[in-house]
Amino acid sequence: QVQLVESGGGLVQAGGSLRLSCAASRRPVSWYAMGWFRQAPGKEREFVSAISGSDGVTDYADSVKGRFTIARDNAKNTVYLQMTGLKPEDTAVYYCAAYRAGAQSELGSRSSKMYAYWGQGTQVTVSS
Repeated sequence: QVQLVESGGGLVQAGGSLRLSCAASRRPVSWYAMGWFRQAPGKEREFVSAISGSDGVTDYADSVKGRFTIARDNAKNTVYLQMTGLKPEDTAVYYCAAYRAGAQSELGSRSSKMYAYWGQGTQVTVSS
């Protein structure tokens, strides 16, 4: 099974940028539909973005559309989340997740219940 490790979180001022990385091991990340989720204190985990396995089709939550960009580098077995224009309400633990796709063109789901594999999370804190 695939293992996922996130990195790149940190403390940033409002308007700043961060790039999160999700490094996969044991299996090719191209086999999996991938997603990013986040969970703020006292709130449920919510969908942020997803990407397909092969052709790079993407999806974004309305709250991050135009500010965040998801990308994958199958050669490096890594998925990225570039975050710009960060706001205090983006503060959360960010999780990378994966599930074995039926086809490599399958876009990752917005439902966290679809995802079988999760990273440990990385904290993003945006100060005002």
